[in-house]
Amino acid sequence: MKHSLYQSDISIRSHDQLLEKFSAGFTKDEAERIEVALRFAEEARDQDLLTRPRGIDVANTLLALRVDAQTLQAALLADPWLRENNKEPVIESYFGDVVLKMVRGVNWLNTFNEFTRDIKEPDQAELLRRMLLAVVDDVRAVLIKLAYRLQRLRMMKHEEEPFRYKIARETLDIFAPLANRLGIGQLKWELEDLAFRYLEPVEYKNLANSLDANRGERERFIHSFIQKLEQELLENEVHAKVYGRPKHLYSIWKKMKRKQLSLEDLYDLLAVRVMVDKISDCYAVLGLVHGLWMHIPKEFDDYIANPKDNGYQSLHTVVVGPEGKPVEVQIRTKEMHAFAEFGVAAHWRYKEGGKHDEALDRSINSLRRLLESKEDDRELLDDFRSELFADQIFVLTPRGQVVRLKKGATPVDFAYAIHTEVGHRCRGAKVNGRIVPLTYQLKSAEKVEILTAKQGAPSLGWLDPHMGYVATSHARSKIRQWFKQQDHEKHLRAGKSMLERERHKLGMAALKESEVEDLVRHFHLPRADDLLLAIGRGDISSVQLASALKVPGVQPPPAHIHPKPEPVVEAGQAKVTVQGIRNLMMHYAHCCSPTPGTPIVGYVTIGHGVAIHAQDCANVIQLPSHKQGRLIDVDWGEDQESFPVEIEVNAIDRKGLLKDVAQILAQEHINILGTNSHTNTKNQSVTMDITIEIQDLGQLSQALDKISEIHNVLRARRTGTIV
Repeated sequence: MKHSLYQSDISIRSHDQLLEKFSAGFTKDEAERIEVALRFAEEARDQDLLTRPRGIDVANTLLALRVDAQTLQAALLADPWLRENNKEPVIESYFGDVVLKMVRGVNWLNTFNEFTRDIKEPDQAELLRRMLLAVVDDVRAVLIKLAYRLQRLRMMKHEEEPFRYKIARETLDIFAPLANRLGIGQLKWELEDLAFRYLEPVEYKNLANSLDANRGERERFIHSFIQKLEQELLENEVHAKVYGRPKHLYSIWKKMKRKQLSLEDLYDLLAVRVMVDKISDCYAVLGLVHGLWMHIPKEFDDYIANPKDNGYQSLHTVVVGPEGKPVEVQIRTKEMHAFAEFGVAAHWRYKEGGKHDEALDRSINSLRRLLESKEDDRELLDDFRSELFADQIFVLTPRGQVVRLKKGATPVDFAYAIHTEVGHRCRGAKVNGRIVPLTYQLKSAEKVEILTAKQGAPSLGWLDPHMGYVATSHARSKIRQWFKQQDHEKHLRAGKSMLERERHKLGMAALKESEVEDLVRHFHLPRADDLLLAIGRGDISSVQLASALKVPGVQPPPAHIHPKPEPVVEAGQAKVTVQGIRNLMMHYAHCCSPTPGTPIVGYVTIGHGVAIHAQDCANVIQLPSHKQGRLIDVDWGEDQESFPVEIEVNAIDRKGLLKDVAQILAQEHINILGTNSHTNTKNQSVTMDITIEIQDLGQLSQALDKISEIHNVLRARRTGTIV
């Protein structure tokens, strides 16, 4: 088989011939760097006389794709022999940081084979393809890797059968779909045909022989068909280019299997393509074709009026040609053809049955523009890195299975993604063989091993969003579910203890039965025992409980009895009762900015009145003994209205993000007083500072939890103090 991208004598050409071929069309500076890279590749050839010069073959393949000079240099330098003998500082000194990163990416891709040992499910193959695109810093490294894989397949005829099968299977599962996804049709077809040759050698040979046996007859038939159509177009003054459309062995075989047809029954085995200047000519040609030959109605598709979901446009029809043989005719404009052959960002979707992915579309469009330009477009490369899978990571199990997680996920999230029991028994983790804390944020392509106990249980602290153990809703749900299923009496006791502790903290007397019922109604629970169970399991946090204890009917009595009511002094919008002191100037401490519902204490300053602190404020806890006498008892007033707080939302920017956040706040009946956004164009991240108006901390806590689950949101928190 003769391959369109491959020159069989490339390995024996002289240095001057190769340099002339590789440097054509590049600047003088680029040509000089290409020559240095070529000399490195030739050195690799001299060191290994038994094999072909892989880097030179790969560079020759990439020339047909019109790659830029840096990609060509990286392809020459990524030869496996050079990987072992060329140190990175040497490459960086000659070719710069961009080429070094590309070479490093190719080298990583050349060592990832261990991750593909057990790919049986299509979903796993898809995750692995996405991981490759997500991990490599410069996507051109993926393009170079595809060319290296093609070169390996071309030279694999003399390898052992099990090795050939493994490489061919991996090619069909991973690399051919990647080539298709990147819009590189020529690489895709050859990768598929060569892999098919090694996976199904008997069927490949039979199909090739069948096609060869009738090749001359088919070519004469198509030539006659084209001549007649061209004559008809000429007579009707329609300017068009007509040519036979090649069919590839693997695509023919797949269609035969899918439709359960013999080779002779395939409608599109005989195929021609007509290319015209404008859309109106497409329909004019269609009319002429149907006027010359009878068409098969069920095989007609108008993808111009009704484009495919991925934007593909063309007219497809099958006519009964001379001798009763069916011929497929595709009619399209030059622009449609260029889009279909080179720029179909989502072409892989209808070929592979994938789902729509706008970020992938934009990124691959960027890659196509980059391939078609001789310029080093750093902005396009940055677009690819920042948009593609920006809110996802892809990590590996010790067996090489790919697991997709939310960005910011930890080993605990990974453990629960593997299996609920693994999550429950998780006690430690290794990443790439190194022990890491359970709060470690995983990165794409890292290999994660979970260390488990024979019998274990999750920690209640894992649910604390500020401790950083869990980032995914899946893990959080499994942990909560575990606590719900634990010992009934234990939770009852824990719930009673927590309720008593909160009551004492607020200076309240023992709760009356009616006050307990108020709490039950507040949390929409059926009875008092359910309230205690929910508190003991952690379903109701201490903050929510403290806020709820201030609902009407559950008011704490004053801690001291005074003949007159205590004065209520306003500080901002919230009211604070100062016990035993009248007409006192007050202000909230900026170090902790306490809000209603938070236990507070007053500190008498010199010349600035009373500063109101949260009781757990670090400045209060660390107060020297000689100043502790200035602390006084204060409490929130009884009639609290809504009050403003500042929240911060960190996310990967996308269209509609602010709208989604606003919708959550509206659902929680929270007013927005003001917003301010800051976007980082380098990594496409955005920080939203939002001022909202809330009734209590329980309402705020619930809203922040829901905002954290919005697509692309990395973190949502209150600024100033930790809620």
